[in-house]
Amino acid sequence: MSTVSTAPTGAPEAPAQRRGRLALTTQQLNEAGLAVALVVLVVALSVANPRFASEANLWAILGDAALVGIVAWAGTLVVVAGEIDLSVGPAVAFWSVILAKLDTSWGWGLVPAILATLVGGALVGAGAGWLRGRYGVPSFIVTLGLWSAMRGAAQFMTNALPVPVGDSSLLDLLGGRVGPVPTAAILMFVLFAVFAFVARRTTFGRSVFAVGGNARAAMLTGVRVLRVRVVIFALSGVMAALLGIVFAARLASGNSGAAQGLEFSVIAAIVIGGTSLSGGRGSMLGTLLGVLFITVIGNGLVILGVNSYFQDVVRGGLIVLAVLVNVLLTRRTSGTT
Repeated sequence: MSTVSTAPTGAPEAPAQRRGRLALTTQQLNEAGLAVALVVLVVALSVANPRFASEANLWAILGDAALVGIVAWAGTLVVVAGEIDLSVGPAVAFWSVILAKLDTSWGWGLVPAILATLVGGALVGAGAGWLRGRYGVPSFIVTLGLWSAMRGAAQFMTNALPVPVGDSSLLDLLGGRVGPVPTAAILMFVLFAVFAFVARRTTFGRSVFAVGGNARAAMLTGVRVLRVRVVIFALSGVMAALLGIVFAARLASGNSGAAQGLEFSVIAAIVIGGTSLSGGRGSMLGTLLGVLFITVIGNGLVILGVNSYFQDVVRGGLIVLAVLVNVLLTRRTSGTT
């Protein structure tokens, strides 16, 4: 998001203009550094094990990245607005189960089931945003409650057993490939373009940044803060429902145990991508780089035969390191100590 100064030559720069310029500089530094780190990581893993650089594995990395990226775009808007959504993983599992139930057990058929699943995701997400905006309930608490409720509901409805979905060419396409490219990866990049446009080129996108920077000041300038919060959580809910459909297509079933820990991968990608947890700063490009970075690391650890539990250690360390780098870059560009 470019910042154009309107101050006359030699005139002092307005505080708002200076903050915008510094935020842009910090974000660009983070994105450039992350892009370099990603290239170095890919080269190092390719040298350590040639199987990493195989065509099949690179396409597999893109497919795995899509399972994070599809929900990370909406998650970026949530974090930019100064909020958090911890319910993503259980929501994906829950909506995969709902799709399977609607399609088979409840006899709706696939297309109505998909539409109902997406609408349901939007409504649940909007409800969380409404509680946050109308009553001031912290989004951490609201979505933590959803995290428990949705996982429990999915397991209760299925007795923790998979629910098969019916045969369908549409689901085969969603869970399969277009040529060598995973369909989920195509969907991820299409959604990336849409969300990047919304964040950078629309009034709503600017409102999200304004709310994250200072919600009270945004309200005084005419931004409808409640509506912004409802919409961003509704978008997060829709993306979780969409990913639930993708999971059901890939697994040929709704599974209450699907997407375990996904919310942490999403938060890690967003934070590593340079989005500030305090709100007001972030970019979709940064999140894309973050998604690819953590996916490459996860895949590389598997290729190298590292214990699967250690991946959680790496992910946790990366989140802390990314926040530290963000803080240091912000202080450096703002000239504070």
